Amino acid sequence: MDSLTQIVLGAAVGEAVLGKKIGNRAMLWGAVAGTIPDLDVLARYVTDTITATEIHRGFSHSLLFSIIMAPILGWLVHQITKREDLGYQDWTKLFFLGLFTHPLLDIFTTWGTQLFWPFKIRLAFNTIFVIDPLYTLPFLVCVLLAMTKNRDTLSRKRINKLGIYMSSIYLVIALLLKWNAHIKITKALIDQDINYTSISTRPSAMNTILWNANIDAGDNYLIGEYSLFDTKPPTFIAYPKNRKLTEDITVTEEVQRLITISQGWYTIEKKQDTWIFNDLRFGLIPTHPSKSQFVFSYTIEDIDGRIEVTENRPETRNISLVLENLWNRLRGN
Repeated sequence: MDSLTQIVLGAAVGEAVLGKKIGNRAMLWGAVAGTIPDLDVLARYVTDTITATEIHRGFSHSLLFSIIMAPILGWLVHQITKREDLGYQDWTKLFFLGLFTHPLLDIFTTWGTQLFWPFKIRLAFNTIFVIDPLYTLPFLVCVLLAMTKNRDTLSRKRINKLGIYMSSIYLVIALLLKWNAHIKITKALIDQDINYTSISTRPSAMNTILWNANIDAGDNYLIGEYSLFDTKPPTFIAYPKNRKLTEDITVTEEVQRLITISQGWYTIEKKQDTWIFNDLRFGLIPTHPSKSQFVFSYTIEDIDGRIEVTENRPETRNISLVLENLWNRLRGN
């Protein structure tokens, strides 16, 4: 999830653990704990694109990381604050829960986490987008309101718990909405006599009303959408896999690593003298009224026998177009 959401979650956890003893400072340290796992994004400044992508949501988002770092951070803060009413164990508990709830929340996103690192399994429920105002804003309001209450009051505790309960219930609702979208999309595939081997559904940007689907249909991937407000069956657009045409490039170590990252949901296409690797899991984003780009796309170039990979970030200047298209589609077909 985005940084603000993790800060809010961490603050609420910190309040639940030590808020009665140290008030808003518990929220502050909880917010710090909730931010730490995402510091793995700094890897992009010291290593190559593929390695940085592999590192993200890896070790720093694991149970092992929380177990190792919580006592270290707990001891450091205990030494800094030197509070006689708080023990080293109190700080360790705050940091463990602040650190560990971060990857627990990220499990619900499309990218997922390697919660059980060093094992390679990546858990991803695909039920919530990395930015979701309906999750974050009510939670944020509760945390801010709790901050205004005296630390000894029952209302402060109740407001903070309300934020935790509401955000957790929203995650459950998202699971149910995903199941409903899955049923609607699979029914459309059956009704349209489309044969497929696997399907992956996920929410579109910033909501759980409009859902996207990737379908493996043999030589092509199909991409479709379903909104809770749709009155017509979903339609699907085919994207060729191009497996035979790309055999020479897919055998390289770099592309094999990208394939692993994409969990097999990818296409490769050639544009002029370069190869473009598209990770299908995060869908398309409009960059022009008549043109779209995959959110995660990589340029692959052979430079003097050495494969170089660079990420193609979508242009952000057309954000109004993105929001307009999202809103129009979200309202139904």
